[in-house]
Parts: sequence; C-alpha cells; structure tokens
Amino acid sequence: MTLEMHPRQGDDASDEEIVRRTLLDKEAFVFLIKRYEAKLMRYLERLGVGLLEDREDILQNAFIKAYKNLNSFDPTLAFSSWMYRIVHNEAMSFFRAKHARPQVVLNEEGEALITELQDETADTSLLAETRLSQKELTKALETLSQSYRDALTLRFFENRSYAEMSDILQVPVGTVSTLLYRAKHALRDALPKTFSS
Repeated sequence: MTLEMHPRQGDDASDEEIVRRTLLDKEAFVFLIKRYEAKLMRYLERLGVGLLEDREDILQNAFIKAYKNLNSFDPTLAFSSWMYRIVHNEAMSFFRAKHARPQVVLNEEGEALITELQDETADTSLLAETRLSQKELTKALETLSQSYRDALTLRFFENRSYAEMSDILQVPVGTVSTLLYRAKHALRDALPKTFSS
C-alpha cells in the first residue's frame, strides 16, 4: 500500500512528513528534491564549487546518498540540516579528490557579513564611509581556512542557526560560536587596512 501525494500536498507538507511518506512510496522523494535543489546548488556555489557540472554531480550524489540512508534519518532533527550536512560532506570529498581549493563566489548577500563585521568594531562611523567591494571581500575570504569559510557561509549566506550549523558541521554549539568569532576576526584581519582599522 502506498500513500498518494497530490502535488500541492508536497508543497504544504513538512520535510519530516515527506520523509515518512517516502519510506512508504519512493516517488514522494521528488518533493524533497524540488524543495532543496535550488538552495543546495546555491550553497555548493558558495562553498566554492565553481563549475555548474560539478555542482550538479555533487548534488546528485548527495540526493542519492540521502535517499539510500533515509531509514537512518533521525526525525527529531531537522531534515534541512541533515541534507546540508550530506551536501557539505560531498563537497569536501570533491575538493579532496580533485586536490582543489574552493573558489569563493559572492553576490549581494555579502552585505550581511560586512554589516556584521562593522557592527563589531569600535568606530562604525569611519567604517560606514568605507566602501568594501565584493572583490575585496572575496579575496579576503579566500585567505581563510576551510572551517572558517564554512562557518561564515552557513551563518551569513545560508542564514543557518547555531544549532543547524552544529548539526551540519558536526561540532558542538559552543564550538560553532567560537568558530564564528575566530572566523570573523580572521576575516577582518584579512580585509584592507582601511576597513579593519
């Protein structure tokens, strides 16, 4: 016996409900793919997977892995964090296999990160006058370690909570807080002196 799922029901159902339905009817998994495909493609680009074909391959592998391991999904956790963790791990495996360094790609969302950096400095009036280009921010981000870039990407570009970041990166919440604090300071140090002074 399978549960029929009308297309509109997939839009309205929670992730966890779709997971339950998928366990009974594999066709329901398409609703999760539709819900997360664009978000995860953007996340892969922000992680530094430069080529569209590579992002598509990584995402396909991640969805296959998620589908195969759906029985092990813990419904007390957020499906989105679980899916982001799978995609994150697939991307890191891709970089290791290719011996490649991620290429940071930014767009207008970089403003949230710039604002956060400005808010934590003493002389915000001076910083308000400073114009930081995306090119300068990208260059500074590229100098950071992967763990710092991952933390900044999840928090400021993917708007993930500390709890979600903890689940995705598989570190305690306290570690996420420390990681973000250090990442922001490292980024500030890597920015042009007119911004960080």
